[in-house]
Amino acid sequence: MTPTTPTRATTDAPTRVTVAVIGAGFGGLCAAITLLDKRITDFVVLEREADVGGTWLVNDYPGAQCDIPAITYSYSFAPNPNWSRIYPLQAELQAYLRDCAERFGVLGHIRFGRTVQQSRWDEHTRHWILHTDTGTVEAQFVIAGYGPFSAPSVPDIPGRDTFAGTAFHSAAWNHDHDLTGRRVAVIGTGASAVQFIPRIQPQAEKLTVFQRTPIWIAPHPDRPTTAALRALWRIPGAMRLSRASLGAVFEALVPSLVKWPATLVALEQTARRHLRRQVRDPLLRDKLTPTYRFGCKRPTFSNTYYPALTQPNTTVVTDSIARIVADGILTTDGVLHHVDTIIYGTGFHVARNPFADTVIGTSGRTLTELWAPTDPQAYLGTAVHGLPNMFLILGPNSAPYNSTVITIEDQVGYIIDTLHTAIEQRIDRIEVRAEVQRDFNTELDHKLATSVWATGGCHSYYIGNRGRVIAWWPGFATDYARRTRHVDLHHYRLGHRRTRHCPPVTIEQPTTS
Repeated sequence: MTPTTPTRATTDAPTRVTVAVIGAGFGGLCAAITLLDKRITDFVVLEREADVGGTWLVNDYPGAQCDIPAITYSYSFAPNPNWSRIYPLQAELQAYLRDCAERFGVLGHIRFGRTVQQSRWDEHTRHWILHTDTGTVEAQFVIAGYGPFSAPSVPDIPGRDTFAGTAFHSAAWNHDHDLTGRRVAVIGTGASAVQFIPRIQPQAEKLTVFQRTPIWIAPHPDRPTTAALRALWRIPGAMRLSRASLGAVFEALVPSLVKWPATLVALEQTARRHLRRQVRDPLLRDKLTPTYRFGCKRPTFSNTYYPALTQPNTTVVTDSIARIVADGILTTDGVLHHVDTIIYGTGFHVARNPFADTVIGTSGRTLTELWAPTDPQAYLGTAVHGLPNMFLILGPNSAPYNSTVITIEDQVGYIIDTLHTAIEQRIDRIEVRAEVQRDFNTELDHKLATSVWATGGCHSYYIGNRGRVIAWWPGFATDYARRTRHVDLHHYRLGHRRTRHCPPVTIEQPTTS
């Protein structure tokens, strides 16, 4: 892909486009860049925030950091030899995405501050009608790049609204609220909490961490990059080789995760040794030791989380929360924990993302209603029967045990190839066949039945309400790449242009000098 001269976004969104992309995170930007690369220029990107970045824009809590090395958590077509750390912090990742948007010339297609409140399929015009908070956009095709971490989850704890202090979710960090000298409660001990707790512990007068389930934590191999490493990455092909080598390391875990979870015991032993070294108190260590298989819930890396929990001003509470009251949190053992600040480190709506309530497909059914009988399902994680002309990025069962950016590129390539083919062949309606989606998911369910996510002894957001593993791809990322390399139109029900409502769409041809 070739960088272009950057352009500035305008304020007015077009009312009618060939393609509407929702979201300007890793997925949405990849779609926009690929559309331009395929010379499909009649598109708009609708982004609710004021800048690009998606989760790496809004999740700016203290210590926010990628848990995948930068050389794989970046676009293959936009390598960056100048990463300052092996595992970049939030601000550097967001700056990288901003740079990509500028270099590849997609800023002029992005409309910031546009929240898509409803997407409704119009069978008569064979277009999607997108209702935003500033107007309506009609699109022939929609690429939905909401992302799995776009909707923060705040638990419905009794009395939550009666709290007299300050409360916020880690994904909407209140930077105006100084934690110095505060009595702070953190509810939840997932990946985000593991990162921000060590940063806020020295500030707080008292830190109370409410833990429902401990998390597997391994030593963090992060370090600043050296000048020598950055020079090596500038050698043609060096970053590509490093990316492939590191990807192979992650891929080596797939057989254990999918077929033989018992072999993950070696990773559990590594994590237990890390816990023993950093937590001397046997009672606290027992609280922090998971009883489920490594990988069943999302594991993470940290060298500072356990030490923060051992400090005199920190208490780990494992009793369940009964209710929240004006001046604190009451647990089921009858203890009232007095706090003036509550931080929810409780993750995101993944199994039931609220965006599904706003998408209305054929027969007037929402995506939530389409998925209700089966848990979320899609074909190749992107096409859903009942949603013609719409494609999801990182939809059900497309997450790899590798960098999601690798899968985003493969998935977006498949989506844009499908749209390119539809435009060239004057196809104005394309919907995955019900039997194709059903058979594909039956295959996935069979493979995932032995996986650590199904048998590992935990409850996680990887599992849908009906018990189906909905997040993971049950194989190597290379398998997914192979299956998305070519578009088989036989897997879709097709409709060809038939009304004046669908004017011909052209693909820009390269100019010749």
